[in-house]
Amino acid sequence: MSKNILVAYYSWSNGNTEKIAEQLARACGADIARIETVKPYPKDYDTTVQQAQDEVNAGFEPRIESLGFDLAGYDVIAVGTPTWWYTMAPAVKTFMSSVDWTGKTVVAFATNAGWSGSTVADIEKAANGAAAGPSLEVTFDSAGGSGQKTSQAEVDAWTKAVEKLLR
Repeated sequence: MSKNILVAYYSWSNGNTEKIAEQLARACGADIARIETVKPYPKDYDTTVQQAQDEVNAGFEPRIESLGFDLAGYDVIAVGTPTWWYTMAPAVKTFMSSVDWTGKTVVAFATNAGWSGSTVADIEKAANGAAAGPSLEVTFDSAGGSGQKTSQAEVDAWTKAVEKLLR
């Protein structure tokens, strides 16, 4: 019996996390949903970086919009986030705490600029009651751009591993 998968992700500036989420969704025939905060982050990079640091340090969980999917219908939920201050973005933290993970499999993936921290482990820990599937950390250039440093072959191998999980 094949399993249903949803790719839920948050992406802020360059769309790096969105790029990886879309690759996974295409490879697996998955539904995809972008996690959006009710109150958007500022467009200014430095302002958002400071706000993100304050929120991560405080354990803040911003309100998020509904994804428009009934998560109970999915066996596997892939969760993608940019790395913000060595962990998941606060919007993803909100998402993680809003899901009943019992009996599900979480597939964690994170993008970073060279400082991955504990992002993947934090997602897996927050998915209390879920099994952990194949995870991935993708590094992009450290100047905050969209130049992917992790090889595409590594990303492709990960998407294939997730595909196998669905069988």
